[in-house]
Amino acid sequence: MSEMHTEALSLLKDLIATPSFSREESGTAEVLVEFLKSQSIEYERIKHNVIARSQHWDSDLPSVLLCSHHDTVKPNAGYTLDPFVPIQKDGKLFGLGSNDAGGPLVALIAAFIKIDRSGVKLPFNLILAAVAEEEISGPDGIAHLVGQLPDIDLAIVGEPTSLRVAVAEKGLMVIDGTAKGIPGHAAHENTKNPIYVAAADIQKIQNYTFDRISPFLQKTKASVTQINAGTQHNQVPAHCEFVIDVRVNELYTNQEVFEMLQTQVESELKARSFRLSASGVARDHAIWNTINHLGLDTFGSPTLSDQALIPYPSIKIGPGDTLRSHKADEFIYEQEIADGIATYLDILHHYQPSV
Repeated sequence: MSEMHTEALSLLKDLIATPSFSREESGTAEVLVEFLKSQSIEYERIKHNVIARSQHWDSDLPSVLLCSHHDTVKPNAGYTLDPFVPIQKDGKLFGLGSNDAGGPLVALIAAFIKIDRSGVKLPFNLILAAVAEEEISGPDGIAHLVGQLPDIDLAIVGEPTSLRVAVAEKGLMVIDGTAKGIPGHAAHENTKNPIYVAAADIQKIQNYTFDRISPFLQKTKASVTQINAGTQHNQVPAHCEFVIDVRVNELYTNQEVFEMLQTQVESELKARSFRLSASGVARDHAIWNTINHLGLDTFGSPTLSDQALIPYPSIKIGPGDTLRSHKADEFIYEQEIADGIATYLDILHHYQPSV
């Protein structure tokens, strides 16, 4: 095991041992700060986000952002191990956040330090960002940083993708629907039942087809996932509320999809937010040359990450398996971290910005 790999595993164990639920990441931010200090890396802490820049910064060069998160969800109820005790067993490292996204984060940090120390002159600057609030798409994570960063030519987002490259990611929009009726006694005829209105609208949503098909993300999908109405059996309620979960491909904007759905239904719709947009790397972006040269597998990701809040061209890639994320007894293979470091280094050494 190389020194770089050993240090990455040690850092990950320290992160696992420090609870870091979203909005409560102060402890892991301090772990990251102390690690960067020990590596003689200059850093900046902004809220619970930790940033480092290439030591030989050249303002005439474009910049590449290396971004992953150190917050976690709360432990799954099915845990049989202590989620905050890092356990190494059978080539695995167990612990909350080990896979999502501790492994990708420490691999990115190791790659950043390796390049920064090597003295190799890359045709771009590097910015490392270990960010907070990714799991809740919060305002004090990457969203807080983007206005403080220089122009970014490419963002590499560290998430567990089995080292496949997500070149597109679906956006998310949550919509609240309200069907209105005329309340009254269930025995009377002079009522308008909002449950029936909602039921008809839900059927329309189920049958509606968004016809722009993405080569990587396929269809935009709208799913009604919650419904609520009424308080007693003999009273027609005044309204019926339902929730629509919409996964948007990169061929639509969230606003556009919202307007299309509103035209289909009688219920009043209200989007909670339009900010979690789909992303996709343009076919003429320089990262495709690197992907093709290294023979990396590409895919479109249905799951959300900080890509949704990054207004630059971005890819998502990292060690670990997305199917392990948020599961009980979360783990990552130690070898996956080594492979992640190597893959990040390959990408960075071969990437040639087009400007």
